[in-house]
Amino acid sequence: MRKQIIATTKAPPAVGPYSQAVRAGDFVFTAGQLGLVPGTKSLAGPDIESQTRQALENLDAILKASSSCLQHAVKATVYLSD
Repeated sequence: MRKQIIATTKAPPAVGPYSQAVRAGDFVFTAGQLGLVPGTKSLAGPDIESQTRQALENLDAILKASSSCLQHAVKATVYLSD
């Protein structure tokens, strides 16, 4: 199966030794996203709402770079800390 690395400047770059996303066949596997504003190393705001909104916008940008979108998402895992 052919794999394609997905990368966009419209979302923060991967922090570690991984890609923003990988397309394998008809599937797109994305890395976890934080509420970081693209082009900066700053969180979108101090609250969970602004950071969650930014994380979803980052994920949407990555999916659009792979010719997909949030409407085609099958599963999402959300990690929260108290």
